[in-house]
Amino acid sequence: MDPAPNVDLLTPPAVAWQRPKKFRDRVWLHALLFLLTVASTTLAGVGHYLAYQSDFSPTRLPGLSMGLFASGLWYSVTILVILGCHELGHYFACRYYDVDASLPYFLPVPPPMLTGTLGAFIRIREPIPSKRMLFDIGIAGPIAGFLVAVPALFLGLSMSHVVRIPPNSTDLLELGEPLLFKLASWLLWGAQPDGYSLNMHPVAFAAWFGLLATALNLFPIGQLDGGHISYAVFGRRSTYVTLVMIVVAIVLAYFSSSWIVWTVLMVLMLVAFGPRHPRVFDEHVPLDRARLILALVALAMFILCFTPAPIQPMELIGR
Repeated sequence: MDPAPNVDLLTPPAVAWQRPKKFRDRVWLHALLFLLTVASTTLAGVGHYLAYQSDFSPTRLPGLSMGLFASGLWYSVTILVILGCHELGHYFACRYYDVDASLPYFLPVPPPMLTGTLGAFIRIREPIPSKRMLFDIGIAGPIAGFLVAVPALFLGLSMSHVVRIPPNSTDLLELGEPLLFKLASWLLWGAQPDGYSLNMHPVAFAAWFGLLATALNLFPIGQLDGGHISYAVFGRRSTYVTLVMIVVAIVLAYFSSSWIVWTVLMVLMLVAFGPRHPRVFDEHVPLDRARLILALVALAMFILCFTPAPIQPMELIGR
C-alpha cells in the first residue's frame, strides 16, 4: 500500500481565477421600467390622438374606454420602437465587442409631459479600450434609431392632414421642424398656405420626437453618442469641440426656452465628468476611411434631425 500523501492542513486550497460574468442584469427592473413606460407613453398617446381628432378645436373629452386607450398605441408603439432600436444598437455593438453593458433602461414620465418618456439608456460597465470599438458602439445607436424613425415619419405624415388654424389659438404649441421633417412634409403635402398648419398624426409626432432624440444624442459633447464619435475622430482635440458646443447650447437656450433643461444637463455632465473624454489606448491612431465616412453620415444625421427651437407657443409664430 502506498503511503498517505503529506498534506499540510494549514495551507488553503488553491482557487482558480474566474473571469467575472458579463451582461448580467436585473431583468425584472428593466421589464418594470419598460411596462411603466408603455403605460405613460400610451396615456400621452391618447392625448395626441384626441388632439389629432379635434383638428385644433376645443372639444369635450370622451369617456375612458379600451378603444381610447388602444388609440394611444399609435404613438406609444412608434416611440418605443424608435428608442428601443437606438439603445439595442448600442447594446448589440457592446455584445459584439464583449464590452459589458446593461439592457436598456426606459424612463417613464407621467402626464402632462407631452412625450410620456425621457428616453432610454444603457449602462456600459467597463472601459471601452480602443477607438474603433468606441466609434462603432457610439454610432450604432443613432443609426439604428434613425433607420426606424425615417419610415415612421413618412407613414405618420401620410396619415396627417392640413387644417385651418382657429383664431385666437394662443394655447397651441408649434413644433420646430428639422430639415428632414420639412422635406418629408413638402414631398407629401407641398407648401402650406398662411393660416393653415399640418395636424400631425400621433405616429408623426413620435417620429418627430425620435428625430429630436437623435439630434440630442449626436451633440458632440462629453459622454453622449456624438461625444464618443467626436473623440474617435479628433482624439484629444475633441475637447475643443465639446467646449464650443456647450457655448452653442447656451446660445440656443437664450433664444429658445425649450433648450434650457437640456443645456443645464449637459453642463452638469461636464462638471461631474470633466470636459475631456476618457482615453483609449490607441488614441493617436487615425480611424480607417470607412469609419470616417460613417462619421460624416452621423454629421448629416445631426443636421437633418436638428431644430433650433423644438417647442414654442403658436402665438410667437405670427400667423
